Amino acid sequence: MVTLNVENVEMPTLHTIDSIKIDVYSRDHPPPHIHALYAEYEILIEIKTLKTYAGSLPSRQLKMVLEWAKNEKIKEFLLANFIRLNPNLR
Repeated sequence: MVTLNVENVEMPTLHTIDSIKIDVYSRDHPPPHIHALYAEYEILIEIKTLKTYAGSLPSRQLKMVLEWAKNEKIKEFLLANFIRLNPNLR
């Protein structure tokens, strides 16, 4: 489980797939990644490689997120938002 100090942290939901929220946090850490949240699950997925590096999702939900995120235009959108929210991590 990833824990964050949420004081003064912007956490916009960029997209929702069924009931899976795709978030990018401000004041986050490298590498550029998304947070996919579903029920009690949270997973962190690198934007460029789509590799999971923390957390988990049920396999059906993970497949849906990865299928959506593999589109290059979606990756550009996610990366642009990560950089916008985390300008010190360029």
